[in-house]
Amino acid sequence: MSGISILMYHQVGDFRRVRTHRAVYCHQRRFAAQMALLKRLQCSVLTMDQVQACLAGARPVPPRAVAITFDDGYENFYTFALPWLQRYGFAATVYAVAGLIGRPAHWLQTDGLPDALLMDAPRLREIRRADIQVGSHALSHVPLAGLSGPALDSELSGSRRLLEDLLGEPVTHLCYPYGSHDPAVVAAAAGAGYATGVTCLRARATRAFDPLALPRKAISFGDDRLGFLWKLLVKHRPKGSAVVRAPDR
Repeated sequence: MSGISILMYHQVGDFRRVRTHRAVYCHQRRFAAQMALLKRLQCSVLTMDQVQACLAGARPVPPRAVAITFDDGYENFYTFALPWLQRYGFAATVYAVAGLIGRPAHWLQTDGLPDALLMDAPRLREIRRADIQVGSHALSHVPLAGLSGPALDSELSGSRRLLEDLLGEPVTHLCYPYGSHDPAVVAAAAGAGYATGVTCLRARATRAFDPLALPRKAISFGDDRLGFLWKLLVKHRPKGSAVVRAPDR
């Protein structure tokens, strides 16, 4: 596998069959099987710091390179995903919604499932002590493309400041809510001090991409071992405008 497959998860748990927002849910048994497959394939599981270094040319891209990311920062990450990551010694990055820490995820109400709870501040500190990176998923989980300058700055710089105060360390990795980004958002993310930004564009991350508009591969509710393996192996052809590496960054 050339490049880096950045995997996108949201919730991991014991879910009934779901019909909407299927990329938001991964059954715990399938997650366990997927992590076991990564181990069996001897994949190199990277932190986003390591992804950044690889794409900047500061270190070689290892064989079968993978990064594991979780959007929103759900409490069920701690219950169902973290034990399997720790069992296999895998790194991961959780993107937290800085202005909604410890609150229900109101944007999923249309699924007919109970509102999922986001991890609170003590829990985020706990997973950080367990070597899970914590990144920013902006301030309030709204689409960023088209926001005015002050509102965009609040979402990007404001969320970063809150998370850095909470964790006591720099927060340099960003995930765009809903994958919503455009050139203005990417430029604002650079100005806010982020080193990487991940999107919902589907492809392997390579040096051809702007580090603040990296593609990922969404792992969906229906992905069995074969489907998961296919997503690891297939390159995809991304569609979007803010994906090419900017010459000045």
